Amino acid sequence: MKPFPRAEISAEALRHNLVRLRQFAPKSRVFAVVKANGYGHGLLNVAQCVTDADGFGLARLEEALQLREGGVKAKLLLLEGFFRQSDLPLLIEHNIDTVVHHESQVEMLEQAELSSPVTVWLKVDSGMHRLGIAPDDFDVIYQRLMECDNVAKPIHLMSHFACSDEPDNAMTARQIQVFEQLTENLPGDRTLANSAGALYWPSSRADWIRPGIALYGVSPVMGDVGRNHQLIPAMSLVSRLIAVRKHKAGESVGYGAYWTAQKDTRLGVVAIGYGDGYPRNAPEGTPVLINGRRVPIVGRVSMDMLTVDLGQDAEDKVGDEAELWGQALPVEEVAEHIGTIAYELVTKLTPRVAVCLD
Repeated sequence: MKPFPRAEISAEALRHNLVRLRQFAPKSRVFAVVKANGYGHGLLNVAQCVTDADGFGLARLEEALQLREGGVKAKLLLLEGFFRQSDLPLLIEHNIDTVVHHESQVEMLEQAELSSPVTVWLKVDSGMHRLGIAPDDFDVIYQRLMECDNVAKPIHLMSHFACSDEPDNAMTARQIQVFEQLTENLPGDRTLANSAGALYWPSSRADWIRPGIALYGVSPVMGDVGRNHQLIPAMSLVSRLIAVRKHKAGESVGYGAYWTAQKDTRLGVVAIGYGDGYPRNAPEGTPVLINGRRVPIVGRVSMDMLTVDLGQDAEDKVGDEAELWGQALPVEEVAEHIGTIAYELVTKLTPRVAVCLD
């Protein structure tokens, strides 16, 4: 019997999405971003499905080491860079590239005694103002890295967008211009485009693209869905009904008697809750798919279960599956109902949810 709740991961969808992203950027190589446990899809699951990716982007060293231990040989890039000087020998031992975004990292590279140089991607703060070297400091930092024997040459170059998920926002074009002016005529590879850059900003695609959420079939843009770009959702979050109850008009349900029925109906109880990562703040009306139709959540989401209004004439029964999001119910739509973003929903699932690769 299949476990529940479970996140069903489609290997076919992941591979399709990688092919589709290459069609957007045919001249670019691809860092498939698999940080945050492969956006909730399973770190090794994703890496082993999209073996045609040219490399993988991780947030932290521990994630990169998991891939190496899992037999992944492809290029790996630490998007947050290294945190301690003691990390540097591990980068060399396991052949891991690192972003450099702060002067303190430059100092650690200058002071370290290493057996061979580290491959570095110097991050420019072109307008995000979170990580990266400020334009006024770029020339000095770049020269220090060039003079450092612990840094492999050429130095690669990158930046990160603040508003690329807003296709009409001119800030992305300004960031591209800042980056190009600073790095003009410098050797090395370049990467700018995240998922939104790959989909919406052709001039950002450069030598490498770094798709994250789009790889999983999800659009990075509010009000949009992946299927509009011929992407296929890779995750279906599924549970089942554990109770179906007659419910009279005027009766409430759940903690705080938060919702009261206006007419006689049938309620279904689904075995999933905030202990599994489904948001407690999901409001009344958030859709759940049961037997091919959308039914609304009613009452408060609790730790282990939530309640849906099946309708007075419903014939649903205990054991029927409930899809919380997936190919028939886009996670982007669910996120919009809840007032969050799809990124948060897919990455916050807890270990109680079985991740099943199909």
